[in-house]
Amino acid sequence: MSLSKFFALIQYPLPHHLLSRLVGYLAETRIAWLKNALIRAFIKAFEVDMREAAEPDPTAYATFNDFFTRELKPDARPLGEGLLCPADGNLSQFGPVEADKLLQAKGHRFSMVDLLGGDAEAARRYSGGSYANVYLSPKDYHRVHMPLAGTLTEMVYVPGRLFSVNSATTDHVPNLFARNERLVCHFDTEYGPMAVVLVGAMIVAAIETVWAGQITPLSGQVQRIRFDQPIRLERGEEMGRFKLGSTVVMAFAGKVDYDSHLAPKTKVSMGQSLGGFPQSNTPDFV
Repeated sequence: MSLSKFFALIQYPLPHHLLSRLVGYLAETRIAWLKNALIRAFIKAFEVDMREAAEPDPTAYATFNDFFTRELKPDARPLGEGLLCPADGNLSQFGPVEADKLLQAKGHRFSMVDLLGGDAEAARRYSGGSYANVYLSPKDYHRVHMPLAGTLTEMVYVPGRLFSVNSATTDHVPNLFARNERLVCHFDTEYGPMAVVLVGAMIVAAIETVWAGQITPLSGQVQRIRFDQPIRLERGEEMGRFKLGSTVVMAFAGKVDYDSHLAPKTKVSMGQSLGGFPQSNTPDFV
């Protein structure tokens, strides 16, 4: 048995949520010596480049979570053309949505219906469209930004497990992204519907959005939340953040022409161009 498969298998019996909440309490400590020690150890272990941070002094952050979700300097992530990468990380998989299926890893596909919390009507919008998965490693910038300008139409909290989402686990745990706790954000864009799914993971203490603050955990049931006033976010604008790292899954109703230099597990940065939408392939929505 490979080490990566062993790592995936030992996660099944673990109390995912309890471990994550305990880490969350520690990440919010304001005991100066403790939070500074945690931050310094993290920077050293993962070789975090603090020169990009708006606040480069590690001791200036009130908590570990404040450091982890740190803001970058205004010019640190210039915006490219077309479809933007929503976060720093690895572009783990991308391509067309085929027969309601998205590729998680070699040998593993998962259902769009399952990803969206069992909403078959919403999943139908993406039939023949495109998707992309971005994995945020611990060293990465952990704010998530809009790949396209859009108006939020609905937010759906989907309860679930909290498996790790690193490559070892994605290779060996079937249906991982549709199994973990997640937040589905539905947007209307000029290219049709877009879903941005923030997937929880082991020791991710919380997911936040700019319009509703901290979201998870909510309950053991799927919860659909609509808003009285339209929430419009521009291309490249921050939409949310992870308190400790995870994965973003994007789905688009239109066909995306991804840049030819991209390949699975390519290192990407927030604001980088991933490709564009050919007008002739933009669907007519009803």
